[in-house]
Amino acid sequence: MEMMAGEKVQMDLDGNVTSPQGFSAGGMHCGIRKRKLDLGWLISDVPATAAGVYTTNQFQAPPIQVTKESILVDNKIQGVLVNSGVANACTGEQGMHDAIEMRRIFAEQINVSDDHIAIASTGLIGVPLPVDRIKNGLTRFAEPEHQQTDRFEKAILTTDTCEKSAAVQIEIDGKTVTIGGAAKGSGMIEPNMATMLAFITTDAEIAPASLSVALKQAVNKTFNMITVDGDSSTNDMVLVMANGKAENDMLTENHPDWGRFLHGLGALCEQLAKMIARDGEGATKLIEVIVSGAESDEAAKKVSKTVISSNLVKTAVYGSDPNWGRIVCAIGYSGQPVNPERVSVTLGEINVVENGLPLPFSEQDGIDYLNQDTISIKIDLRQGDGSATAWGCDLTYDYVKINASYRT
Repeated sequence: MEMMAGEKVQMDLDGNVTSPQGFSAGGMHCGIRKRKLDLGWLISDVPATAAGVYTTNQFQAPPIQVTKESILVDNKIQGVLVNSGVANACTGEQGMHDAIEMRRIFAEQINVSDDHIAIASTGLIGVPLPVDRIKNGLTRFAEPEHQQTDRFEKAILTTDTCEKSAAVQIEIDGKTVTIGGAAKGSGMIEPNMATMLAFITTDAEIAPASLSVALKQAVNKTFNMITVDGDSSTNDMVLVMANGKAENDMLTENHPDWGRFLHGLGALCEQLAKMIARDGEGATKLIEVIVSGAESDEAAKKVSKTVISSNLVKTAVYGSDPNWGRIVCAIGYSGQPVNPERVSVTLGEINVVENGLPLPFSEQDGIDYLNQDTISIKIDLRQGDGSATAWGCDLTYDYVKINASYRT
């Protein structure tokens, strides 16, 4: 456990979606993909208060629409079923029918109402969902070998190279509250949102409207601040379930520990978001862009996202080239108010630009710093109090290889 400053948040990088009380998860290979696990599930012992945030791509896939419909009934979800390999996007009326059938099959399997099931799909667009394989796979649902949390984490992956999970613990009303999460995402990561799925669980008792507010705030500062390649997909969501097993007094914005819950949720989402950015397709480095001194937080967000999205910045970092000119160029075309004569740029602890002018620095020190696997670019605009942080990754030859042969 790592204690985080500020709000007494304990980060557990070995934690997961079943760290909170009353959750279980598992996964299997049902034949959608050739060999890898491709069907995963997450279940709460009791109906859990739920909220979601979804991709803004106008081609929203049927699984998102079906999940939205489920949550709208009574803001409760008890089970989530996720498949990888096929996105069930751009599949017309048949795709919607298949998504509804996928929900029905799992509801029947765990003996809950259809509207207490959320579903998610990720993979190839435009390919019909093999519902029969999902149905046949679930006939083996109860076998003990499938009931392992790490199998859920593996089953939701596509081009990812590793599972992504964590948990945090906070104190609410003198009780220990746990928030856990699992995510997938490697390419097409350009919020709002992208080819990413994140599933968050907590044993906190929380009002539905307040949970939705908390999730949106956390997503805006974390998942909506990562990018890999500037593309945005059709299927992706962040879903949170709160089952109340911790038996705290119901959390709302008026609860004295509300800020602590927000901090814990935000810390977990940031950890998962950084894991996604670090695992960008072909990536070798995590890049963090910290902007301060902007006219507003929103301006800082746009500057940081512009820099982190620059292919020239990303390739320079990959090549360990301390070419600060690419950074100031991106700042300049961010569309935000900038006074070039005030801007400073720092690579790690190496000051490279002050008041818009280059500072002398050791080229070798710059190269050595950029050879590390985590890179921090700090930008001070010196125009106000706005600040924001964005995360991304370098752009490598392997990114092209992976996406040139994605279907084959």
